Amino acid sequence: MMHLEVAVAAPVTETLTYRFPASESGCLKPGTRLLVPLGRRQVTGYLLAVKPAEKTAFTVKQVTELLDDSPLFPESMIPFLRWIAAYYRYPLGEVIKIALPGGLTRQSERQVRLEPAGRQPLTALLAGNPDSSPQWLAGLLEKGMLSPAQVRVLWRSGKWRNQLTRWRDEGYVQLEESVSAQRSQAKTEICAALADCALTYGGKLKGSERKTLDILQELLGLRSLPLVPVKEISHAYSGAGQGLKSLAGKGLVTFHEQQVFRDPFGEEPPFCPEPAQLSQEQEQALAQLLPAVSRQAFATFLLHGVTGSGKTEIYLRAARRTLEENRSVLVLVPEIALATQLEAHFFSRFGRTVALLHSGLSPGERFDQWTRIMGGQAKIVIGARSAIFAPLHEPGLIIVDEEHDSAYKQEDTLRYQGRDMAVLRGNLQGCPVLLGSATPSLTSFHHASTGKYQLLSLNKRIEDRPLPQVTVIDLRTLPRETAAPAFFSRDLLNAMEETLAQGDQSIIFLNRRGYANLMICQDCGNPVKCLHCDISLTLHKSEQLLTCHYCGYHARNPILCPSCRSPKVKEIGFGTERLEEALGVHFPQARIARLDRDTTTDRKKFLKILKAVHLREIDILVGTQMITKGHHFPHVTLVGVIWADGGLGMPDFKAGERTFQLISQVTGRAGRGDKPGRVIIQTHQPDHYSIVNAQKHDYHGFYEKELQLRKALQYPPFARLVNLRFSGDDEEMVKNAAHLTALQARAMADSCQAAVLGPAAAPLARIRDQYRWQLLLKGADSNGLRALCDHLASQPASPHRFAKVAMIVDVDPESML
Repeated sequence: MMHLEVAVAAPVTETLTYRFPASESGCLKPGTRLLVPLGRRQVTGYLLAVKPAEKTAFTVKQVTELLDDSPLFPESMIPFLRWIAAYYRYPLGEVIKIALPGGLTRQSERQVRLEPAGRQPLTALLAGNPDSSPQWLAGLLEKGMLSPAQVRVLWRSGKWRNQLTRWRDEGYVQLEESVSAQRSQAKTEICAALADCALTYGGKLKGSERKTLDILQELLGLRSLPLVPVKEISHAYSGAGQGLKSLAGKGLVTFHEQQVFRDPFGEEPPFCPEPAQLSQEQEQALAQLLPAVSRQAFATFLLHGVTGSGKTEIYLRAARRTLEENRSVLVLVPEIALATQLEAHFFSRFGRTVALLHSGLSPGERFDQWTRIMGGQAKIVIGARSAIFAPLHEPGLIIVDEEHDSAYKQEDTLRYQGRDMAVLRGNLQGCPVLLGSATPSLTSFHHASTGKYQLLSLNKRIEDRPLPQVTVIDLRTLPRETAAPAFFSRDLLNAMEETLAQGDQSIIFLNRRGYANLMICQDCGNPVKCLHCDISLTLHKSEQLLTCHYCGYHARNPILCPSCRSPKVKEIGFGTERLEEALGVHFPQARIARLDRDTTTDRKKFLKILKAVHLREIDILVGTQMITKGHHFPHVTLVGVIWADGGLGMPDFKAGERTFQLISQVTGRAGRGDKPGRVIIQTHQPDHYSIVNAQKHDYHGFYEKELQLRKALQYPPFARLVNLRFSGDDEEMVKNAAHLTALQARAMADSCQAAVLGPAAAPLARIRDQYRWQLLLKGADSNGLRALCDHLASQPASPHRFAKVAMIVDVDPESML
């Protein structure tokens, strides 16, 4: 027997040991999946190591089934996955499950089936208590069963779990257990090939056989491949199905099954030509970067380049050198939207060696892309945050574009920071990491300033194009011209009119979607709030829906006031939908489009809008932060920022940094073509350092001011943070758990060299019916913080009293909301 170290896809913090017959262990390789027993159920496990059996003080269970013929991820990634699990305090098996494409986890599942003896008593129970009976009971009686997904939800509730168990004991229902099937798998097709004797065959052939054989030979010649899909032959000749069957009977044709990779690109990306020459600054940056790529050793570079300075070309040249060294490239982008920009550039240079990994792919497409990467057919991987787990055997370069973006931080389940994990993976796998941004995160630029990273600078735009001229409009001093809300200053309206007259394009930026972000009753003054969250509902006028952007709850509009039942509910505030409507009134002849999450529910819609902008079919583009990142619109000469200080009031120490980055990034969309650009920023705080420095394109001025504030308060980069978030459906219980944990933390704080801030109710105090409190741990010593977290997790305050309160550990939090 052999002993296997296995991480199970379950909330188990330690790896487990299972046994496997030594005679069959030759097929075992780290990175493969196993079906293993865990308690009374079967779960997916991931093989980490194989070793000879040893005597143990516990019974070692045997593996139920080997699920893979070959590994799903390379063995070289295992140290990386272990590190993530330890640092972010998350079960290793769950880390691997998140890293892999969805649909690959098999586990025990339950299904409830109604027995004949149970129909009458359960029908009587429902009839006698129609209001208090659970909704799922009616479904059980109607369909005669509850699906595994339904039972999974019910099983989490002790009340319903006990109820179903009692009904089983009484013979009313049957609880059936099975192992779930794998949902994602390879797609295959049947192909035909010529047998060796086909070309010399001297026997007689029917007309259909001869025609089928001729078409097969023709297609083989065109494809330069030994196999042709049967459907392709049938498309060329409708009688090929019978012809192939009879040719196979004569031994002239053979059939084979081969994997088909589903195309994630859809429409082929537009061609992006390689520039004839590089700028002097680009040459200097590559002179420092390329030798590090050739050395195949870890180093971190920060590429700080103003918008339009040619950072993408640096990425492409470095990727080419990496491929010449026979190693692979990983390119991370903060959002799918930005991936489409880089896809075109990389596809133009490297063709089908490029693979995509992001949530916009279907499960089948993601599985195929993963398979291509693991098999070595794809040498360049482009993807959002989760692509950091791409199964590259020997990465030679990791690129993180827009490295400052908060979207690199996962805000639920495994709360990892994609940018930081890119640096870690480069370190563990021995390859350089290139972080790029026009507005680097304060922490990254501090590392570059202190020598931890190597700084590469691009201070000028390509062809010495000027940065746009920026004008700041003080909204406090503007006269009120009408009773209606004035979203646009006279300066901005005049600028848009001039831009339209010149045949150029404008971008209007507001980082808030919807029509109105607040609905208030004119009789009682109360806002219309979500039933499940402590947040007001946003009006989406085109759908006549009031929607919660946190839990998805929605109600039809118009609505009666929930507090006093008055119909006088008025929309207050504004979003991108309302701006689009107002622009249509001001400029009825203009072609106006909106780019936000409401108008781009899928990748095709997003690409359609971008294509229309490039084809100059849109005059004014209104959007949220989706329009601020990486887009190259050469005919955009005007950018208007409607409410620049909208994020400055957020209770978050990064509010100033985010405001500067957003304004600087959207400013960079103007003047990227032959004509110079201009930007008009509307704000109530024109003297705030974030806005002043964004107006002057002065990153260094902003950095020095923000760094001074962070140092005074001992926030990153001068300290590390861990946010402990408590949540539960009982507000008082959540509050008490937070306070007791705070007392426990303060008792150890000095020995761990940590400060304890709070506890306090989270700014968003209730989300999805869960009340939320926070406790912030702060310290310069990461080991001390980890020791404090370990103690609080292993010895929770009053564990029995607060069993219904969850404590989530968020290491290096990005948002404090």
